[in-house]
Amino acid sequence: MMRVVFEKDHLLLASLDSQLAVRTICKISVAPVTRKKLITRIAMSAEIAHCGGCHCRSVRWQVEAPSSVVAWSCNCSDCAMRANIHFIVPFSKFKLLGDSEQSLTTYTFGTHTAKHKFCKICGITSFYIPRSNPDGIAVTVNCVDSGTLKHVEIRRFDGRNWESSYGKASISSFSKSPEK
Repeated sequence: MMRVVFEKDHLLLASLDSQLAVRTICKISVAPVTRKKLITRIAMSAEIAHCGGCHCRSVRWQVEAPSSVVAWSCNCSDCAMRANIHFIVPFSKFKLLGDSEQSLTTYTFGTHTAKHKFCKICGITSFYIPRSNPDGIAVTVNCVDSGTLKHVEIRRFDGRNWESSYGKASISSFSKSPEK
């Protein structure tokens, strides 16, 4: 567990070991004016559990992600028709809850790399496996239960020109876990 502590004009980044002893990892000088901004930035980057799902609640899931995320607005034929805005997480950070799998069906098109999962009952796509990140999950921002997402930065992805856009965007890195 990581812990951030302010000590006069220093920021201590510490971890708790198995005996719950505090071990200082680094000590950073911080001007008093930037202290509040730094606390906010650290809090926004810490991963928390977000829950969400479809309209009829037959599909429910939990995803580990920061409270501040980068989401993508894509103009490919499917995303444009659904007005889809999504953020991407590594597959290991996502889990279906209960018997949600029974309520899901899958739609693919084009290269069949993307797996668009939607509820058989209400038709909502609350998450899917994106072509850009087949090792990750794209979570539909508006399907996250209210209260845990504090900030969403929306970036544009030109999905109509997928092949030329993919190499220019940083989207492929979003399904990778940060180095420990």
